[in-house]
Amino acid sequence: MPHIVVDYSDTLSAAFDRRDFGLALNPLVAGLLEASIDTCKTRFRRIEEACIADGSPDHAMVHIELAILSGRTPEAKRDLSRAVLDLARNHVPVPADTTLTLTVDVTELDSECYSKQVLTSQS
Repeated sequence: MPHIVVDYSDTLSAAFDRRDFGLALNPLVAGLLEASIDTCKTRFRRIEEACIADGSPDHAMVHIELAILSGRTPEAKRDLSRAVLDLARNHVPVPADTTLTLTVDVTELDSECYSKQVLTSQS
């Protein structure tokens, strides 16, 4: 926790530095949630095909989903969503003649049902 998934249009693949964004995103999220950065797990998924708005190829999107443990106030989740949106705005370039839509959704993992185990190799 948190689990972060970043879906992005394939038209952004060349210009969107995903590693740089992830390296900025993880400490931001960890700080706002008062969590260890070691708990942040960010995955990127390229969207090969999407129909955005009228379907024209000059539309692109980035959608960021943050799944966090339950128990945070609505204000804390709103602040997290807005901070992540601001970060994305500064890290995702808008290609020429393109309309880019950035969205963030914060969902909760049920603390009662969430399980985790970290394994390390034995040398």
